[in-house]
Order: sequence, then structure tokens, then C-alpha cells
Amino acid sequence: MTQPQQTDADQLAFQQYRTLLFSVAYRILGTAADAEDVVQDAWLKWSAAERSRVADPKSYLTRIISNLAMERLRSTRHQRETYVGPWLPEPILTGPDTADGVATADSVSMALLVVLETLSPLERAVFVLKEVFAFSHAEIAEAVERSEAAVRQAAHRAREHVQARRPRFTADRAHRRDVTERFLAAATGGDINTLMELLSPDVTLWTDGGGKVRQALKPVIGLETVAGWFAALGSATYQGIGPGEMRAELTGINGGPGVVFRGPDRVVATMTFDFDPEGRIAAIHNVANPDKLHAVTGGTRHDVS
Repeated sequence: MTQPQQTDADQLAFQQYRTLLFSVAYRILGTAADAEDVVQDAWLKWSAAERSRVADPKSYLTRIISNLAMERLRSTRHQRETYVGPWLPEPILTGPDTADGVATADSVSMALLVVLETLSPLERAVFVLKEVFAFSHAEIAEAVERSEAAVRQAAHRAREHVQARRPRFTADRAHRRDVTERFLAAATGGDINTLMELLSPDVTLWTDGGGKVRQALKPVIGLETVAGWFAALGSATYQGIGPGEMRAELTGINGGPGVVFRGPDRVVATMTFDFDPEGRIAAIHNVANPDKLHAVTGGTRHDVS
């Protein structure tokens, strides 16, 4: 049996939806590397597809990427459950346009991706397709190969679960950036008083070293504890890099303002923030596992809209 011939039109159709495919896959998987892998797998399936059976390329490709991502997520679940310390998503660089849409920016935030980790693969895929990309229940049912009734139930469970664990606040982009800048200046300057002003009383710091670098293996909780942790940042040696060699860069990460820490020859860590109703920092996600820094090191900014 001969394989369908790949045409320029096929390539153009795939490229037209490539951003969508990565955006769906990344939100379902939480890792850029896995998302890129399943996008490549989707291209292989698309290249081999019988074109006469493809009435709607977008729907067809969404079905491919959703099922590939769910399958990949199921295969990585044990690895994540036995992970050393907290498992955080792999950070990606995002441009300023991402933050123009509050819903889009929030949907790729570290805070939401952490909550999505607690959903089943099906619930996660349904939530992403419905709440982020506004697919209908009928379209999602076709994409995930389930009945529409099953999709509606999964969507309801996922939405209630996320709303209970991820209240949405509307701290605007300018405020979030201002607080992030002030936090970085206070941390590098050892200004614990300013840190105490910027942090929520029950602030939580999550650190992900994956057993590869030294990090806290449990969440660090509470205003004084977290403020003290960061007040020492500007005078501490980390991973063999002295304070004078460490550079901190404010940049867009996962739809909002974040910080990339660089040593003389490598990216050392990233930091992103979640905010409470008063605009104070409620959660800090610090990723230092070198295996999760490749996307940031590469410098590519992702359009995840």
C-alpha cells in the first residue's frame, strides 16, 4: 500500500495550526519538550493521513494532538509521582502579547498548570480544549474520542476542581510587573522589610530541583520564613556561583512577569509568581532542575494563544 504523497498544501495546513497544536499539548503535558515531541508525532500522522478522509484539518489535527498528549501524560504519571521534591511544570518564555489577554495568560501560568496536574488526563484535555480554546462539547467529544455526555461530565468535574483550587484574581500586568521588579530588587539587596510588604501572609514557595540540584524538598510556607529565605539570596553562593557572578533578568515566563537567573555559562533557575486579591505575592514557583531549563536556555519565545 502506497503512502499518501506529502504536498506543499499539506505542509502549509500543518504550519497554520502548529501554534495551536503546541499550545494544546503544552497545557495538557506541562513540559515543552514533551509538547514538541507530540507535535512532531502529529506531523508524522498528518503526513501519512489519507486526505480524502480529512474534511476539517483543524479538527483532525486537534484530535491527533489531544490523544497523543493524553497518551504521553499517562506514560509519565509514575515518573512524576516518584519525583524528588515538588514537581513543577517546565517554564517557557512568552512574549508581552500573551499577557494582553488575562484569560490566555492565566491559562498558561505555573499556578494553573500545577492545578491541572491533579486532573486525570481526560479531564485535563477536556478542560484545556473547553476553557482555554473554547471548543464545543461536540468538537471535544470527537477530539478525545468519547461521547458528548462523557465530555460534559469531565468538563464539569474539571472546572469545579480548578475553581476550588485556583481562584482567579485580576491583578493587572503593570501591577504584577511592578511587584516583581520590587521583589527582585529587595531580594538581591537583602531588604527584608520590603519583602515582608510584598508577600502575602500565607505565601508559599515551591522549589523544583528534581534531585539534580539542592532545593527545598517541601513547600516553604509563611511570610517570615519565605522573606528570610529571599533576603539571604543576594549574599549566598548557589550551585557554585557567587553573588557577584549571578545575573537576574526580568522577562516574560508562562504568560506573566518572571525572573531568569543566569550564571557565567548557564541558566540556573527561573522564578514565577502568583498574586492574591490585594496584589501581593501569594505563591512563588522556582524551577532549578537543569533538565527543565532547556526551553528557557534556547531563548525561543512561544506564542501560546
